[in-house]
Amino acid sequence: MRVGLITLGCDKNTVDSERYLGELIACGAEHTTELATADVIVVNTCGFIDAAKRESIDALVQAGRLKESGACRALVAVGCMVERHRIELAESLPEVDLFLGSSETDRLVAALSERGLIDEPEQLRHPGVRAFTGELAHVRYLKVSEGCDHGCAFCAIPLMRGRHRSFAADDIVREAQLLELQGARELNLVAQDLAHYGRDRRDGERLPELLRTLLAETTVPWLRLLYLYPSGITPALLEVLSTEPRVAKYLDMPVQHGSDTVLKRMRRPERAETIRAAVARARQAMPDVAIRTTCIVGFPGETEDDVTRLLELLEEVQFERVGVFTYSPQEGTRAAELPDDVPDALKYERAERVAEISRAVTAERYEARIGVLAHAIVDRVAERPGAGVLARMAWQADDIDGVSRLDRDDLTPGCIVEAIVHEVVDDYDFRASVKRVVHSATSVTHVRGRRPLPVAASAPVTVGSYGR
Repeated sequence: MRVGLITLGCDKNTVDSERYLGELIACGAEHTTELATADVIVVNTCGFIDAAKRESIDALVQAGRLKESGACRALVAVGCMVERHRIELAESLPEVDLFLGSSETDRLVAALSERGLIDEPEQLRHPGVRAFTGELAHVRYLKVSEGCDHGCAFCAIPLMRGRHRSFAADDIVREAQLLELQGARELNLVAQDLAHYGRDRRDGERLPELLRTLLAETTVPWLRLLYLYPSGITPALLEVLSTEPRVAKYLDMPVQHGSDTVLKRMRRPERAETIRAAVARARQAMPDVAIRTTCIVGFPGETEDDVTRLLELLEEVQFERVGVFTYSPQEGTRAAELPDDVPDALKYERAERVAEISRAVTAERYEARIGVLAHAIVDRVAERPGAGVLARMAWQADDIDGVSRLDRDDLTPGCIVEAIVHEVVDDYDFRASVKRVVHSATSVTHVRGRRPLPVAASAPVTVGSYGR
């Protein structure tokens, strides 16, 4: 069986898709990027905002056409949007043969086996193994928990992913080791809120302890943290970030707004002053840290005074990068019960004002990076002789923070170099020259006491959607 895979949405969906594909390949399936030749097409949907829902439906419609024009014998919809809107999707998309929500991902192999499309193995040889499907094999994502307990008024994630569940540290380490064997040189830890890791397990393993364990049990040279609430940036976490050179000095800290009035209606745990304090603590511990954030404009009841307070916070705090979204009500959330009283045109106008200030702040902070000597990871080879390779500095996360062009053509993707920054290019990119190679793309350092990879888990594996 040839299987094609379409992944939409966040990095956590990427992890899920790689796990689906790993399980299917373990059953004898062959992955193809040519969807017209696939016997089975799996679409991993996203239901976070309206635009993501439209993209998911479009992808299912287009894939469904291949049941007539291609080799497709079965079309499968999985993931967040299915979890929330299965009935509506089934009524409007008869071309889809199977719907599996986020809580049912362990049924994919069995469901395809029931249809005679694949042979279900007695046991997966390496539980947790994932099949890479992206462009950069050295950049991988490691999900440490599932679900969310925060209950933000605008967010449907708890409805799609359930309550927060931390995976066992041993399982996370096993998966990290498997990713390292597949060539991972940068591991991006992801969750709905990384700082919540371990609160539900009560075994003493919190995020700082997990980071130290991953550092001890793998040789991956770069670890990066994506998505932490400001309240979760504790002194213990800052100590790990500031003292461990293999952990990137980078924080993805969503604040969502700068007005206490709006934050309260959003049911966010922070206020403007606690956001300021969290940023100040991080920069005191790590003067060179890069902090990225996201915010929402147009939330019900938002006034011009609220927007002014948001803009003032952004100007004062000076985040390196800001992602701004316009509010759209999501069925089943608390905010959906409120009147959507900010006109769309005003939402877009406010979003542009936030973006304008953010661009100016980014330009100022990036100019301050000129002359800095820093580590960079090479992502892509030179397009032509003399063009240099494309890389990312520690303050540039994969796919969202621009790239850096280095002055050498002979570097391999995955290697880490020390480079000096010369120029900011097109607002978000950099030009830099290499001083030395720190880690080659293939170098592996022996770790004392490193545990062997198991052929099969000795206990039920918790890593996976809904902690199965």
